[in-house]
Amino acid sequence: MNQTTILSIILRQLAILLMLLTINSCATSKAQTLNTPAHHTATGFRNLYIDDPNKSIFHFLAMKLFGDIRWADHATRAGEVPIANLNVKSIQSNSDNLRINWLGHSTFLLQWKGVNILTDPIFADRASPLSFAGPLRYIPHVIDYKNLPPIDYVIISHNHYDHLDKTAVHLLGNTPVYLVPLKLKAWFLENGISSDRIKELDWWDTATFTNVAFKALPSQHWSARSLFDRRKTLWASWRINLKGVSIWFAGDTGYNDKQFKEIGDKLGPVDLALIPIGGYSPRSFMRLYHVDPHEALKIHKDVRARQSIAMHWGTFPLTAEGPGDPVIELAKQRKKLDIAPGKFMSMAVGETINLKPNLF
Repeated sequence: MNQTTILSIILRQLAILLMLLTINSCATSKAQTLNTPAHHTATGFRNLYIDDPNKSIFHFLAMKLFGDIRWADHATRAGEVPIANLNVKSIQSNSDNLRINWLGHSTFLLQWKGVNILTDPIFADRASPLSFAGPLRYIPHVIDYKNLPPIDYVIISHNHYDHLDKTAVHLLGNTPVYLVPLKLKAWFLENGISSDRIKELDWWDTATFTNVAFKALPSQHWSARSLFDRRKTLWASWRINLKGVSIWFAGDTGYNDKQFKEIGDKLGPVDLALIPIGGYSPRSFMRLYHVDPHEALKIHKDVRARQSIAMHWGTFPLTAEGPGDPVIELAKQRKKLDIAPGKFMSMAVGETINLKPNLF
């Protein structure tokens, strides 16, 4: 075996290890102190309606290398993902409509009457701590990120590398206010963001500004940026209340039949929900922390969304399903549940949708 082959094997295994930082899980302590919320532990946080499994790197490797599921070649099938040219001139202007621009994965530029919001911005080529290994974006970036309009707010769902990106934060700098779950403020401070530009929230906490209010809400997921910080920072979904329109950003989540119904019951209908549909295969391994399209539609109903848009698909090779499979499955499940295509739709990467307030 020559040196080139050995190096290739090592890099391939390293990429698998790095992928674990976005899709694997491990055990966490459930110990609590008195007078703390149920999702807090002595060392961090936990999920309320599942037992977080004790899975290690070896479980993941065994599943990927010896399991029955065949993993798609994402780079070869990248053409399944529709790509549009983002209209840079359009995003620089104000609009009386709610303008939704999908930049790929879970990154949206949301625009409403001069307010610009980014969700989980990922500007790097890899969802990884390394530039040479880890999940590589298999579709093009649809904008030079320096051409984004001035960003007022950034919401972060959790700290996995496909949702929290150092490249993006360094480029955005101290211009926006960052809304982040508990215990993530320290990471932003370490990366040069001023304390007064960071708002750290627990579930059900609200940060209110002149033109918008953000409420951190439950989701079913986990957090880690290394092998030694599992669930030490919180994960969250977000409700955004702008003047005249409301948005719910799911972040990354598995499904349970309690938390999302609680969100819908307590907060009432939401005009637009952004819900993940990818990262779900094989179900035996991904089910607890990543919804499939059927569960995404259940969340759409639970949070009482008037309209939903799919995300978390067609960008990074994180799981076994092919790039376009989540959208195909979404269409099948919509039909089964008798949900109109326009009520839960998918977008092309780089596409812009303008929603008139009277359509909600």
